[in-house]
Amino acid sequence: MESMKKILDIDKLHVAYGGILAVKGIALEVREGELVTLIGANGAGKTTTLKAITGTLPDCRVEGRIDYLGASLQGRKSFQLVEGKLAMVPEGRGVFTRMSIRENLLMGAYTRSDKAQIAADIERWFDVFPRLKERASQMAGTLSGGEQQMLAMARALMCHPTLLLLDEPSMGLSPIMVEKIFEVIRKVSSQGITILLVEQNARLALEAADRAYVMESGLITMQGVASDMLNDPKIKAAYLGEE
Repeated sequence: MESMKKILDIDKLHVAYGGILAVKGIALEVREGELVTLIGANGAGKTTTLKAITGTLPDCRVEGRIDYLGASLQGRKSFQLVEGKLAMVPEGRGVFTRMSIRENLLMGAYTRSDKAQIAADIERWFDVFPRLKERASQMAGTLSGGEQQMLAMARALMCHPTLLLLDEPSMGLSPIMVEKIFEVIRKVSSQGITILLVEQNARLALEAADRAYVMESGLITMQGVASDMLNDPKIKAAYLGEE
């Protein structure tokens, strides 16, 4: 594990909104090829952490170190992150509702000019997301929540991300669709794409991940190998509904 290259390295990260400290000096790292999950209750500071990484927080104070591929992300614009192959699928998905599925995927490749490879990538992700292939010319706004989540993930993957950030991908989906989304997350991870996953469904997140961090009230309270944490009594009681 130590020999794997650090893709994301966070240390002493503080985020404050006015007088409220939402993230309280956390440290977290993601290495090449890993699927790392950040779990915790609603309001623990998980999404705030992701938004601090991407610089998409509203007025607030961010302190500490956030390094991506060995360089600070401080002051980088969103388009520069995409050019640097850091992609985020936000909570709420954010697809272009008045564009077709295919047009949404092309928007994901806007930093690229290799047309033949872009077309090949669309087919590649259509193979991973067959539901999207069936509806390629359909307007994204007419898709179900689960289908929009798949589209948002496929669109992010079109930039060939070195790091993919996923914020609550199972939020608001039916149990069957949640299982499908996690099946896709595992498939994407198996292709060597590095992923940081923020997720409330602790069981599915821990089953999919290599390593995990637990966040409570803005602090990292536990970290370790995800499969070990599935069997930890504290995790079972607090997040898996088991005694």
